[in-house]
Amino acid sequence: MNHLYPIFLKVHELNVLLVGGGFVATEKLEFLLKSSPLAQVTVVSREFRPEFLEVASKADTVTLIEDLYHEKYLGGKHLVIGATDNKAVNRQIRDEAKERFLLVNIADTPELCDFYLGGIVTKGNLKIAISTNGKSPTTAKRLRQLLEEVLPEEIDDLLENLNAYRATLKGDFEYKVKAMNEITEGLVRKEIQDHRQ
Repeated sequence: MNHLYPIFLKVHELNVLLVGGGFVATEKLEFLLKSSPLAQVTVVSREFRPEFLEVASKADTVTLIEDLYHEKYLGGKHLVIGATDNKAVNRQIRDEAKERFLLVNIADTPELCDFYLGGIVTKGNLKIAISTNGKSPTTAKRLRQLLEEVLPEEIDDLLENLNAYRATLKGDFEYKVKAMNEITEGLVRKEIQDHRQ
């Protein structure tokens, strides 16, 4: 059973440390910037692959530090991602981050992670996160691709319209919930009827 608690972080308001500059670090940075283009990321690595530099160059909020990992780089950070090819360094990152009560993700090592970077589908204001509890990133990726394909771009228009309708409602919270349920239930019934015809 998946016991993870899903949350959506305002990464543009947090300070993230990413350690590594290779293929896995490139994937992690791409994921962060795709989900949160203004993510504040400091990257420490003794060297950076050209692919990594290409991704990093697209965001003004990414700071590169060419150096070996040192605990001092944890200062002022909220989230830490370890993506080096050195297991001992990754373990050190995890241990030192935990001493500071920081949330940490060590790439491809679920037992050293406080959180996973799952599959994410974004359609305007709609964001869906997919987790396989660290068991199969490939499955999360395939589900993400499927949802990106089947969810129409117009879903954001629906969200905007429902939000505008909600703003017109008077009354207490219970009344608003009831009114929103009635209007959205009608949309679902109409959708089912349209498909049957």
